Amino acid sequence: MKTCNLKLIPALFVLLSGGAFAADEAVTTIGAGVALAPRYSGSDENMVVPMLAVDYTMANGLYASTLRGLGYGGAAGPFSYSAALGYRAPRKEDGKLPFGGKASKYLRGMGDVKGSATANLNLGYAIFDGLNVSVHTAQALSARETGSTYGAGLSGTLVRNEADTVTLSLGFEMADKKYAQAYYGVSAQQALKSGYKVYKPKAGMYQAEVTMSWQRKLDDHWGVTGVLGATSLLRDAANSPLTRRTTSPMAAVYASYTF
Repeated sequence: MKTCNLKLIPALFVLLSGGAFAADEAVTTIGAGVALAPRYSGSDENMVVPMLAVDYTMANGLYASTLRGLGYGGAAGPFSYSAALGYRAPRKEDGKLPFGGKASKYLRGMGDVKGSATANLNLGYAIFDGLNVSVHTAQALSARETGSTYGAGLSGTLVRNEADTVTLSLGFEMADKKYAQAYYGVSAQQALKSGYKVYKPKAGMYQAEVTMSWQRKLDDHWGVTGVLGATSLLRDAANSPLTRRTTSPMAAVYASYTF
């Protein structure tokens, strides 16, 4: 999600739904709240944006979700897996969000980064109950010039009881050369229009993130979740002329109803 850097939102489904890929019957989850995140990756402007989500998961593992896309997920012993068709939102030259707001001057002359359909693949492994590692990738299927990303994460449950679940997650993201250039690079043509110097970042690790969440279960259907975290740009992404702040806060609070 690059119009506003709300990369945390797709991952929130794990908290919002309880994290199960398959159940004895179909499960529908509806969630709403607000989130705080940078306007775009590397921006020093924080934005508060609404969060709305609907997620439907069938007993056989198929799902349709405004967060996860259209896909399938399942588990085999300690392994979990999912594959989905998703969408990476565009980054607009004016930095505006789809629902309005003021423009940003720092992307002026850079042009829009197109939105892209993506193939989202994830594989997880439970080291033991409450500690999981995962790897994932988002492969661009359209607007291939925007590139693809790869990542790995570690998630641990610190508290779990009938009412509360507290989780700490660490993650790293890697970009191919096309993605790095699309979001952190400056071409010769963009340099002429924007005033930035030409910048050609290399493929590799570009971001680290840490997130803590607290989910409070109110009853069999209702729950409230709060999320606090930070993302830090690394290496060539951190040195990009577009990057005005390397470490940015992110936060969210939302209510969910599952039936």
